[in-house]
Amino acid sequence: MASNSFGKIFKLTSYGESHGHSIGGIIDGCPAGLEVSVEAIQKGLDRRKPGSSEITSPRKEDDQIQILSGLFEGKTTGAPIAFSVLNKDQRSKDYSKLKDVYRPSHADFVYQEKYGIRDHKGGGRSSARETISRVVAGELARQLLSSSGIEIAAFVSQVGPIKMENSSSNLEARWGNAIRCPDDSIAKEMISYIEKVRDEGDSTGGAITCVIKNCPVGLGEPVFDKLNARLASAMISINAVKAFELGSGVKASSMKGSEHNDSFLNDEGNIRTKTNFSGGIQGGISNGNDIELRVHFKPVATISKEQNTVDKDGNELVLEAKGRHDPCVVPRAVPIIEAMAAMVVLDFVLLNKTSKM
Repeated sequence: MASNSFGKIFKLTSYGESHGHSIGGIIDGCPAGLEVSVEAIQKGLDRRKPGSSEITSPRKEDDQIQILSGLFEGKTTGAPIAFSVLNKDQRSKDYSKLKDVYRPSHADFVYQEKYGIRDHKGGGRSSARETISRVVAGELARQLLSSSGIEIAAFVSQVGPIKMENSSSNLEARWGNAIRCPDDSIAKEMISYIEKVRDEGDSTGGAITCVIKNCPVGLGEPVFDKLNARLASAMISINAVKAFELGSGVKASSMKGSEHNDSFLNDEGNIRTKTNFSGGIQGGISNGNDIELRVHFKPVATISKEQNTVDKDGNELVLEAKGRHDPCVVPRAVPIIEAMAAMVVLDFVLLNKTSKM
């Protein structure tokens, strides 16, 4: 299985399966001398882990990180940073009846066809539990970026038909409820909707908005390595993501140029744009405005309603899935979105140091 690495200078290589011994990885290219807060990394993992609220999977995992190399007296040495997180609450027997069954909208069929073998327990490598390694690397990247004043905040802006129309200035409020939405009244509607869908044996999709603040002008490498292209690739690589938008996103296709163009202005000696339909990126390069993006997730594929499918021999059957699953992934995906954004931005910050003498 190829392509288990992400990044060019700041690079993560991950390993592990949902019901294996552990999930982990190696971070290469992290500059030496960074004072690392393992507690901050753990906080990101705690926000991603299952069992954190009534609207997430009841699987109970501590998800305690173990740093195996690359740190000395609390600082990075420049050597590869190896880490692992143990899997403790596997219930592999829950998947015994799925050994030869292809679950609708899962990776079972394509894995079997591509590799001729698959780990049916919890989805194996295709499980969202793989994202643990991304959160670890992303939280480390965030600590590096914070020294330059770059801040990244994601929040749930949609669950099913319920949308948060206006972005909130108090994004820290997103951690005050189970859904990770900064508008508490909208959050309550979202939670009620998820509970309703869950009780019906179904699932729902949603969307996450991410804002990157204080990003310097000049990040991004035309033509094939635009900042928006790398961000899109990073987000689409996350399990269950179906669409990516930047700035005005899909609304741009129904706007006129006179409506969409971001006019430049002089803001006390700093060149800025009056509007931000570009989402902070023009020509694939950051322009100094906030980078605003949205990531859309499909409904969770595993539901307890009866579904028609086939087994590996093509025999038709009716599947009623069992096990512990999220009725909606977006609450736990917020730290994953932030992590992927942090890794992309840090990679370009480091790459930018080679742009000119």
